[in-house]
Formats: sequence, structure tokens, C-alpha cells
Amino acid sequence: MLCRATLIVALCLVTALTAGAQDTVLQPEAGTGITSKDAVTSQKYMIVAAHPLAAEAGREMLRRGGSAVDAAIASQLILGLVEPQSSGLGGGAFIVHWDAKSQALSTIDGRETAPSSARPDRFLIDGQPMPFIDAIRSGLSVGVPGVVRAMELAHQRHGKLPWGDLFAPAIKLADDGFRVPRRLALLLRWQGLDYFSPEARAYFDDEAGYPHAEGDLLKNPQYATTLRAIAKDGAAAFYQSTIADAIVAAVAASPRAAGGMTATDLASYRAEMREPLCFAYRNYRICGMGPPSSGSLTLAQTLKLIEPLGHVHGAQSRMSGAALHIIVEAQKLAFADRNRYIADPAFVPLPSGYLDDAYLASRRSLIGLQRAMPKPVAGFPPGVAQRSFGVDATLESAGTSHISIVDGDGNAVAMTTTIESAFGSGLWAAGFLLNNQLTDFSFAPADAQGVTIANAVAAGKRPRSSMAPTMVFDRSGKLEIVTGSPGGSRIILFVTKMLVALLDWEMTAQQAADLPNFGSEGGPVTLEYGGETVWPALLLKGYGHTVKTDMMTSGTHTIVRRGGRLEAGVDPRREGVALGD
Repeated sequence: MLCRATLIVALCLVTALTAGAQDTVLQPEAGTGITSKDAVTSQKYMIVAAHPLAAEAGREMLRRGGSAVDAAIASQLILGLVEPQSSGLGGGAFIVHWDAKSQALSTIDGRETAPSSARPDRFLIDGQPMPFIDAIRSGLSVGVPGVVRAMELAHQRHGKLPWGDLFAPAIKLADDGFRVPRRLALLLRWQGLDYFSPEARAYFDDEAGYPHAEGDLLKNPQYATTLRAIAKDGAAAFYQSTIADAIVAAVAASPRAAGGMTATDLASYRAEMREPLCFAYRNYRICGMGPPSSGSLTLAQTLKLIEPLGHVHGAQSRMSGAALHIIVEAQKLAFADRNRYIADPAFVPLPSGYLDDAYLASRRSLIGLQRAMPKPVAGFPPGVAQRSFGVDATLESAGTSHISIVDGDGNAVAMTTTIESAFGSGLWAAGFLLNNQLTDFSFAPADAQGVTIANAVAAGKRPRSSMAPTMVFDRSGKLEIVTGSPGGSRIILFVTKMLVALLDWEMTAQQAADLPNFGSEGGPVTLEYGGETVWPALLLKGYGHTVKTDMMTSGTHTIVRRGGRLEAGVDPRREGVALGD
């Protein structure tokens, strides 16, 4: 492998620090390079999305006077075509919406659900968890998709343009074809065509039987037909007609294991309105999704734990050893509670004292300012009895995308959308890939002591998520930040980095997006590959941390309102752009 001399030195130094320190971490999507992004500002409105064509479709709706929701839907429909490895009609989404006129915040849960046939032993073979890759590549992993219902619900509440108009750009692109992006081409080669069902393979390979190369013209007439049906008849066309039949058939015909999804499972799916999860941090109010997402709660615990501690706040603390040490120690504690207690609230109520000041103070006391703690166990927040839930056994990997939008009226959307692993389950129906979201459940229904795990599989249950679409408001209630990221369980690390960089380290949105990724989910500290993390690795080693390196392929897309203008932060690790006027 050829690298620049500086990168070779960096990797050698960090590797020396991390030898023998590797925990098993599921990388959501492979890295495909870094592309420098210029700072972008606008006056009226802004969209940041993971592909230029998606951003252009969203901006088109904003230029026509459409709402942030209109732009998000148009953008998402394009992403499902040009970025199929990350999201699409066969997956789910969480949407955070800000209504500037009514000063109202709302959230929509479009998370997938387990079919009615799902049982706690769904991923067990002879009492043991099946290999993760085998689960992903089977019908067992496919949850009932939620993104179409979520988009329809959002449009009913906040749309301005006609529903059908939002589909026109994606329909045209699917009919006329698009040039295969570099990232899609590289990920197809990385994944290999054997991953896909025969129908998906037929779409992704060229006439010679190889994965489509960058620049190939790729058309998807099946997707265009599906979009026309939904544009005409709404979400019912997806959940109660030939599209639903195609999904059921694809899950049943999985080359590995059938998933038992029925037409009734699809017809009965509903997106849910949820109460936003909000908390105070310094002089700000930070809001996002509550359960079944663990994103905002884990962010909340992390930030509340570090808030009164020194060495984090101020530009002088940027990427300092003391700041990084305190942040990752707080993350360890937050992930311990996350893994034990957070699940679908319809099945597992959240402990009432999860964010109580006294409880957080007791957890904060475990943070030593000079020395790293070993991997902590979950605490016992008020409202939960000891041993109420077992030690979690969930593995999580995600192919995900994030869209941030502020429209001309000041309304905003933070939408994180996913099909789970890169290319989801590899199963194909009606022009799109199906998710493997059910692998976000714990494969083991109980721990070694026989105590039920909160995130165990159950019929109709929504698997725990780490998605963290987030908005930040100043002390007067004015919207300041719209952000979120893909990245599996590391979403929480990526959004934490973004918020600390903006709110504590006084960085611009683009500077924060460019900043190397870092964090801990309870075990070793993970640092992003590259020369910029050599010194932080050495500093953390001095605090007794075990350090490892990885690609940490985020896709954090951010809008910051600063001085009357909108300022964008576009993640250089993916193909995203920011567009506005």
C-alpha cells in the first residue's frame, strides 16, 4: 500500500501505540478518500446532503418556495438512487423539524419494525448467535421499511409544494440515468457482487459481469416506476400494493434465510410522532430524537458529564490531551448506560432518572482527571431496579446518510436516513435495496445470567438506533445549529465532536467537519487514521488510554447560523456538498 511519507510516519507511530489493542468494531462503510471542502455560506436557505445531485434537487424545491421538508424529501429520493449503499425506500429515518413561525420542534420516528413473526431467538442457531455476516445477508435481517411513511407524515404536517412534484427530479434521473459516483463504484468493488441477491447483482454489474465503474451510465427504470406510483397514490402505494408484494417476495426468496415478513406487516406500519429529547448544555438547548434512538440521550449524558469539568471549554482546549481524555471518559460512561437501558419505548420504558443531575453527578465522580478508567459498567439511574436488564450483546453497523436543511422561512430539518449496513441486506425489490436493520437488535435475548436484554428481538419492536439528527438553540430560543451524521454507533461520537468543536472550541462549521474523528464506546479510544492524530494518540497514551486507529468514515453535515448568514460544514470523507442562495 502506497502512502505519503507523512502518513506512513503517522500510521507507524499510532500502530506502535495501538498494538494488541483492537476491539471488534463494525465499520459502517469503508472510507473512499478525503476531498477538501470549501467553506460555503448563504443568505436565504441552505441544504447539505451527501451527493451533489441530491443537494441540487433539494435546492430546486427551496428555490420554488418549498419548505425544508419538501427539500428533504426530494433530496432523499435522489440519495436512494445515487447513494444506494447508504439509504433508500427500503430503509428507515428519523426526522427532527423546527417550525420557525410557531417556534415548535417535532420529531418523526420512521424506524423499521420487526415483522409479526419475529421471536427473541430469531438470530440463534442451536442456542448460539449466528455469524453476523450471515444474518445481514438474509431475509431475517429485514425490517418493515419506515422512510416512506415518515416522509409522507412530514409532508402532511409541513410540506408546501405538491407531493408529486417532489418526485419529479428522482424519476427523471432514474429514467435518463446517472453517472456512477466514485464512492459507489469503489464500495461495489469493496463489497463484491457475491454479496447481492441475483436481482440486485443484475442491477449493479455491467455487461461483462463486473461491478459498475465510476462514470458508467446507470439507469433504474424499476425505481422510476416505484416513484411514479408513490407520487400518484402516496405511501399506500408502497405499503399496500404491488411494491409491498415485491418486498414480501424478496424477503421470502432470500438466498440464505427467509424473513417471514407479510403483507399485513407492511400495511400496518405507522411512522410515529415522538416528543423531542432536549437538554441544556452551557448556554444552549440541544434537541434531537428520543428512544428508540439512543443518539440524543447518549449525547446528553456525555455533554452533561463534561459540562462542569475543566479543560474542555475554550479555543485553547482544541484537541488537547486533557479535553480528549475527559470527553472519552464521559463517552465510556454514557455508552455503558445506553447499552443497558435504551430500546423501543413501547417495550422498554426509559428509567425516569436517566438524566437526573444527582445521578449524573454520581457518574461524573468516576472520571479521574489524570487517569483512564477501565471499561465501566452501567449505573443504576433512579427508576430502575438493579438487574432489571441484562448485559447487552448488540453489534451495530450502518450504511446511513444525513441531510441538514434551513429553508427561506427559517424552518429546519435534520434527517438521518439508513438501510443499516453498506448496501443493507443485499436483497432487491421494485428498484431498491432492502435494509438489514433487525441486526441492530441483540442477537442474544438474555445475558449469561439469564437476564433479559432490553434490546432483544420482539414482534413489532423497533431496534435501538444511534442516529442523532440534532438541533441547537441559543438561550433566547433562536435556532443556531442543524447537524447529524451516519456512522453506526459512532454517530454519537461524530456528533459529539461536532458539538464540542462548535460550542466549546469556537470553530467554524467546516473546521469542525474537517477535524479528525475520535471517541470511545466503552473500550479503547479510537482515533481516525492520519498524521493529525499522532500527537493526540501520544497524549492519550499518557493518561493510560489504550488507543487504536480506524478510518472512522463519518458524513457529518451541518448548518450554523452565524452573523445573519447560514454557514455550512460538509464532511470531507464523503461526496456531500452544501448549496444555498
